[in-house]
Amino acid sequence: METSVLKFGGTSVGDFDKIRDIAGELQLRVSRGEKLVVVVSAMGGTTDELLRNASSLSHAPKEDHVALLLTTGEQQTISYLSIVLEDLGVRTKAMTGYQAGIRTFGGHMKSRIADIDQDRLKAVLKTHDIIVIAGFQGINDDLEVTTLGRGGSDTTAVAIAARCSMPCEIYTDVDGVYATDPRVYSEAHRIYEITYDEMMEMSALGAGVLETRCIEIAKNHAIPLYLGRTLSEEKGTWIMQDTQVLEKKAVTGAALDDDIIHVTLYEPQRESTLIFDLFEKFEQHDVNIDMISQVVNSEGFQLSFTVKGTDSHRLEQIFEAVGHMHPEMVLDARTGRSKVSIIGSGMRDMTGVASKAFMALQTSGIPFYQTTTSEISISYVVDSENDRQAVEVLASAFGL
Repeated sequence: METSVLKFGGTSVGDFDKIRDIAGELQLRVSRGEKLVVVVSAMGGTTDELLRNASSLSHAPKEDHVALLLTTGEQQTISYLSIVLEDLGVRTKAMTGYQAGIRTFGGHMKSRIADIDQDRLKAVLKTHDIIVIAGFQGINDDLEVTTLGRGGSDTTAVAIAARCSMPCEIYTDVDGVYATDPRVYSEAHRIYEITYDEMMEMSALGAGVLETRCIEIAKNHAIPLYLGRTLSEEKGTWIMQDTQVLEKKAVTGAALDDDIIHVTLYEPQRESTLIFDLFEKFEQHDVNIDMISQVVNSEGFQLSFTVKGTDSHRLEQIFEAVGHMHPEMVLDARTGRSKVSIIGSGMRDMTGVASKAFMALQTSGIPFYQTTTSEISISYVVDSENDRQAVEVLASAFGL
């Protein structure tokens, strides 16, 4: 009997009518002989409301209390969906992350999955047609409820699929993966097949369709991953191994991260411990940096990198502390910058991609302040006022 993991996002279960519609589709699939594990998010807007409630009660609520509160959103959804399914005659079991045996480690608000009790899930499927599992949550070794952070329900679904060797389908409010954001470039094409590496790179570089963590799990366990619009007959996107993609292009997509801070540090002492001290502070404050480049010469060294704009407050604290330790350091931190990237596994085998991108930006009069490359991507730092144009220029140049 075919068994799959399905995940429905917050907008898909945003009201009772949508929940009823999903239940009807699930009943149809069960009638065709399938058994399903269904992972759901909280109903749209619920998590934000719970966070506002906590903030109204305390300026600094403890993370374990907040995590426990937030998990109630998904628990509402599994209850509602299970009630409707049972009324339709579908044998259904609703399970929290704890009941599903999702063990976690790390902080209460950004934990990671250590293991999942696959024997428990398979045993329940013997007596039920559908298991409805609350996404975004688990339980740690101290039996405390934890949350998985941004994209946690996607991660839950893919991790269950990986642990139980099942395919995974993720349903949301988009038709699939596009070569770039259609809101930025209206002529962007939908991608029907994309490699794990390309999808991870696009997510890491600003595409908000899927979180990098869940794609990485799918890749590590070779789990076929489908992304499509909820209850739509439109063909979505399959995310798969590189060898399974039929047609490879030099550039598959373009991504935009429109909220970054571009930092350049100058230090006249070549033997300075500045870099060590700086990265130590980044680790202490849990700040991720990107697009790192370093130049060393007789006048000292220069270090450039980018940081998410949401980390601006922590960045100020870091620079203040490091500045006291290295008074000769010169800091140049610029806001109003964006990162524009092109991605494609075909870059491994095709030449001329970097020069074509460079010429496209130069011809359009779009200056960039830093560029970095990986095996399958090239990224540019541009002024925010030029970022949408830069995406359009690159998308047009590579036929995206």
